[in-house]
Amino acid sequence: MKLTLERTALLSSLGHIQSVVERRNTIPILANVEFVASNSHLTLAATNLDLALRENVDAAVDQDGGTTTPAHMLYDIVRKLPDGTQIEFIQDGAIDRLTLRAGRSEFTLPCLPREDFPLISEGDLPVEFAIMASDLRRLIDKTRFAISTEETRYYLNGVHLHRASTNELAMLRAVATDGHRLAKVEMPLPDGAGNAPPIIVPRKTIQEVRKLVDQTEASVSIAISDARIRFTLDDAVLTSKLIDGTFPDYERVIPEANDKSVAVDTSSFSEAVDRVSTIATETTRAIKLSIENNSMMVSATSPESGSASETVPVNYQGDTLEIGFNARYLLEITKQIDDEKLIMVLADAVSPMLISDSSDPSALYVLMPMRV
Repeated sequence: MKLTLERTALLSSLGHIQSVVERRNTIPILANVEFVASNSHLTLAATNLDLALRENVDAAVDQDGGTTTPAHMLYDIVRKLPDGTQIEFIQDGAIDRLTLRAGRSEFTLPCLPREDFPLISEGDLPVEFAIMASDLRRLIDKTRFAISTEETRYYLNGVHLHRASTNELAMLRAVATDGHRLAKVEMPLPDGAGNAPPIIVPRKTIQEVRKLVDQTEASVSIAISDARIRFTLDDAVLTSKLIDGTFPDYERVIPEANDKSVAVDTSSFSEAVDRVSTIATETTRAIKLSIENNSMMVSATSPESGSASETVPVNYQGDTLEIGFNARYLLEITKQIDDEKLIMVLADAVSPMLISDSSDPSALYVLMPMRV
């Protein structure tokens, strides 16, 4: 095998590939990237047995061939090379070694046989549809912060994608919750997605897909079955197992009787919460909102750190209301609001709060209160 390619293109693909590879592996081959040169391109592949990514990079291939070599080591080497460097890879004779040459640098990397590299079997993926990268970014960004990290409730460790109906319109809806907050966002149902089963896409898969769509406006092809999902875009194909579980009936926790609407400047409110929460107890991050006519006081008290308060003007007419929240959860929701005004809809001090975005009625957030 012999090929030459430019450092920037290789680094971008290796950045995606190496993040799939787990840092600790009991199976040595899973620490490696599959490295195959043919037909004027280099194909890189990695897997952790639940998730697999394959990506092509343009290259000048003088001799076809393939091997596997440590993914993180290769990424670190390429990352430290100067911009614009032409990188040459050579493997001849010793199949357990891969030589990398770049300028005055030369590295010899260990290899394992390509034949030992595992592949995820996709099986039959009967439902396939396309979605613009910008729409996929939006679905991910407005929900992923609410994914649970509690492994015991594994069915919450991902984003729930499913068909839904809003005002008699068919929608593709994404939902995530960790029991403390819930994020729901939707878009018109893409052509071909009418028979899509409800699925839960794992957190790790969501993270990797988000990296792939970060700087593209291309269309993304999505194929799914009850057990697997495949994303295809540009020169990359990502295949993943789905979470085998039932997502809870999240609509039951979305309050319908909230009748107290508070409009506040998104930026001013977020900055006030951020400043006041500096005082909040590290374990609970608890802050209190005291709302009365056209005024909201954000406050926090800590036995160790003292107290803090800040008043923010709001648009509200009604009874005085005091309610507590986790400041970090509140800030993560405010980051998703694109409009200058944030709308909070409350009932009382112990009921969940609704937060909506005037510029994006298809997105909705629910936050559980806490005692302060």
